[in-house]
Amino acid sequence: MKFVIDRDHLVNAVNEVTRAISARTTIPILTGIKIDVNDEGVTLTGSDSDISIEAFIPLIEQDEVIVEVESFGGIVLQSKYFGDIVRRLPDKNVEIEVTTNNQTTIRSGQAFFTLNGLDVLEYPKLPEVSEGKQIRIPIHVLKNIIRQTVFAVSTIEVRPVLTGVNWIIKNGTLTAVATDSHRLALREIPIEAPEAEEYNIVIPGKSLSELNKILDEASDSLEIILANNQILFKLKDLLFYSRLLEGSYPDTSRLIPAETKSELIINAKAFLQAIDRASLLARENRNNVIKLSTLENGQVEVSSNSPEIGNVSEKLFSQSFTGEDLQISFNGKYMMDALRAFEGDDIQISFSGTMRPFVLRPRDAENPNEILQLITPVRTY
Repeated sequence: MKFVIDRDHLVNAVNEVTRAISARTTIPILTGIKIDVNDEGVTLTGSDSDISIEAFIPLIEQDEVIVEVESFGGIVLQSKYFGDIVRRLPDKNVEIEVTTNNQTTIRSGQAFFTLNGLDVLEYPKLPEVSEGKQIRIPIHVLKNIIRQTVFAVSTIEVRPVLTGVNWIIKNGTLTAVATDSHRLALREIPIEAPEAEEYNIVIPGKSLSELNKILDEASDSLEIILANNQILFKLKDLLFYSRLLEGSYPDTSRLIPAETKSELIINAKAFLQAIDRASLLARENRNNVIKLSTLENGQVEVSSNSPEIGNVSEKLFSQSFTGEDLQISFNGKYMMDALRAFEGDDIQISFSGTMRPFVLRPRDAENPNEILQLITPVRTY
């Protein structure tokens, strides 16, 4: 195998596939990047067996020659060393050649490296997801869905299914739900999908976080294919595979309170900043407990108390407060995560009691489930 490639294109592809590679894999060859060269171009692959990313570099792009191939073939090179080398190469072009016993030479300008490679045939085959159920989603919408839900997945492996985001596709609507049993994030959007098609899948939170870093909002939309416990996100020159989590995701609809005893409408940014300030003293505590109390004239008080450090309180004017007076405590980090998920100015917080979960929604939301955040209070007595 021998080819010359534009360094910038190679560096971009290496950066993308490296996201899927883990140093803690039980299969040693998966710490490497697989390079395949054929008459169409160069394909780089990285995988940790849960996530696999395939980046394709064509021979010619917009009438510019990107790759010149002298001979076809494949090799697996240690990602740590190969990535560090290509990022530091001095010249615009890079020549890569595989000689006897998988020895690989990398030339650029006056720099010359030799790396010991591994046989490409030993690299595990990627899952077959070419045929399956297909949907299309605009990229900016998908990025929003991920941003507004993935932070609420569980980080504890006791219930593996809760470390993922549940996607339910039904009647042309995608509902994405994440919960760690203390909070819940929900986002609902209409999508292009056959009306009769219904899916209920759980995508690992880690996979969605890595996918979100790769997605470029400049692109229009991407294709999603579901098959054989795998999901494939197809972009122009990039394939992102992820395994799906097994097991039944809990029915979260019954967690959302049906009744409301008190309702607060408040500016999301001002409320977030007040919670952030109150958390400065509460962070040392295990639950980062913040207390919210209603006062007269539509005012609310945000406070926290840390016996070893001190206490803080701040009064805020709300747009409105209706219903029963309230004193409720919650995890400050959960509240800040939830508030950051909203894009508008004002939010509506519905309370159904001091020890019942409360719900945050955009003010005047036409669809009550378009975006919803739920938080369970903390018992402080």
